[in-house]
Amino acid sequence: MNVKTQFSIKDLEHLSGIKAHTIRIWEKRYNLLTPQRTDTNIRHYDIDNLKRLLNVTFLYNEGHKISKIANLSEADIQELVESIAINQQDEIAIKDFKSAMFDFDEALFQKTYNTLLATKTFRHVFFNVFIPLLNEIGILWQTSTIDPCHESFISELLKRKLIVAIEQEEQVIENSNDPLFVLFLPYNEIHEMGLLYSNYELKAAGYKTLYFGANTPLESLKTIQNSNKEVIFVTYITIQPEGKDILDYLHEFQETTCNNTSATLWLQGAKPQKIKASQVPPNTHIIKNLQDFITKLEGLRTK
Repeated sequence: MNVKTQFSIKDLEHLSGIKAHTIRIWEKRYNLLTPQRTDTNIRHYDIDNLKRLLNVTFLYNEGHKISKIANLSEADIQELVESIAINQQDEIAIKDFKSAMFDFDEALFQKTYNTLLATKTFRHVFFNVFIPLLNEIGILWQTSTIDPCHESFISELLKRKLIVAIEQEEQVIENSNDPLFVLFLPYNEIHEMGLLYSNYELKAAGYKTLYFGANTPLESLKTIQNSNKEVIFVTYITIQPEGKDILDYLHEFQETTCNNTSATLWLQGAKPQKIKASQVPPNTHIIKNLQDFITKLEGLRTK
């Protein structure tokens, strides 16, 4: 598969948030970008133009006049961006992660991440950088602005950081009266990031977890009940689970896994949010978002 290295002006609009009409004005009036043109006179832009526009957009959004920015050299633009970075670290990180994605630059990704973690908690980085970045990438992917390989590259790097953070929170837990948390995804559910982060918060809070990840059959979860008194299952659903209506899946889960037990299910993701409270099976709790998950987790300690 050919990796996308040339971008249309519409791509630049999606990536920068600056309207195509404005980009054309900047280009014509200030020579801000240097596009190439096809035989039919259609503009297309390379990665260097894209990265320049991301830096210019950041400065423009910070209140700098475009006429002043256009007169700066590349080195001066970069220096100005870095001087602002101290107070706008999250926004700079998102910009740099996007640049790393397009250049497949793992070194830039690592440098940006290490800079963040030097002054921020992992929770802060996840909520204020990773989530906005993933949301933006999702839109870029849906509009065909980026290739699937770009999305895969950055997503796998983010996932690796999550896994390392989880490992750093590992604790030896003995004779605990706390519930056991079992984390899993139904068949065909590919959005694992939210479940991984739930595991991170559970580990950080000192809970014992079993992480089964993707494509977990319901039948296999039943065996967990044999050796554990209290179990809380945690899953994340953004698409139709296993090709079933979500309520059918939840009732099947109830019959297969929770029947005649005290087990409960914490349900996260976009799909469950559409379920009416009156339709939710017993022992099933819908979690609105990851912040709600943290709040619910903290509430267990106060019971």
